[in-house]
Amino acid sequence: MAPAKLSVAVVQGGPSTEAEVSRASAAGVAAALADAGHRVVRLELDPRLGESLRTGGYDVVFPVVHGAVGEDGSLQGLLEVLGVPYVGSNVLASALAMHKEVARVLFERAGLPVAPGIALPRETGGASAAAERARKQVGARVVVKPSAHGSAIGVVRLEADAPTLEVARAIESVWEIDDVALVEHFARGREVTCGVLDLEAPEALPPTEILADKDAFYSYEARYAPGRSVHVCPARLPGEVTARVQGVAVAAHLALGCRDLSRADFVVGDDDGPEVVTLLEVNTLPGMTATSLYPEAAAARGLTMGRLCDSLVVRAHARGPARRLAARPLPR
Repeated sequence: MAPAKLSVAVVQGGPSTEAEVSRASAAGVAAALADAGHRVVRLELDPRLGESLRTGGYDVVFPVVHGAVGEDGSLQGLLEVLGVPYVGSNVLASALAMHKEVARVLFERAGLPVAPGIALPRETGGASAAAERARKQVGARVVVKPSAHGSAIGVVRLEADAPTLEVARAIESVWEIDDVALVEHFARGREVTCGVLDLEAPEALPPTEILADKDAFYSYEARYAPGRSVHVCPARLPGEVTARVQGVAVAAHLALGCRDLSRADFVVGDDDGPEVVTLLEVNTLPGMTATSLYPEAAAARGLTMGRLCDSLVVRAHARGPARRLAARPLPR
């Protein structure tokens, strides 16, 4: 049985465009864990982290990081090497979810509803040719986004009447921060997200609808600036649509092999009808700031921030580090 109080290292920051978001989330998680009675230290994701973790004697690590190095399996790999229990998905699931191009393939294989799309590596042959190809294969109304970034950084939505030159410019902008640009059909509907809490078995939290009337969509500014968005949780959706969103969120969590927690983003509604559900992506380490969606949904289910974070670290500690196998001697 896990001890009542644990020594927890909350890892934050890192070399990512989302580092400041991470630090804001980490502050909330650290405060919640301290209120629950745990001994908490916040550590920066930098070259000194490995030594800090190796000598710190922590019972469990809670990664509260977003984007490159922290959310893509790199940090998780370090924790596996050190043999430290940690909250969240393992190396493979983290890498799969972060790489939206690969995640799309797995979602399609699982029969989940993704938008038609195409992945365009930087070596495609120029943004103009890539834009022409995207318009031909995906359609006139498109979303251009990085394959391996979050928080809507680099995302551009373009209507059917936008010239192809604008699509090319959007692709070029993505290539400045990512090796692969994803171009997908722009599903025009309601922005909805649904968390999954996986303590004993994956369970969908109440879906949340996001209203960002001051912005074209749920942009980086709308996500993190106070007052720029409104979250309606539980989302006011028909019962069958709520069930569909929750079912797809759990199925996506399982398709990637996630554990502990995740959050799936959706658009509900499109040209074929207001109840069409389109899965966008899965976040293995959803935000935990004061304006973040995941803790709000957990609260709607009756879980305070303290109980949520406490449950996650206790589960990670009970699971322990990854299983180690003894070396097999060479045959003689």
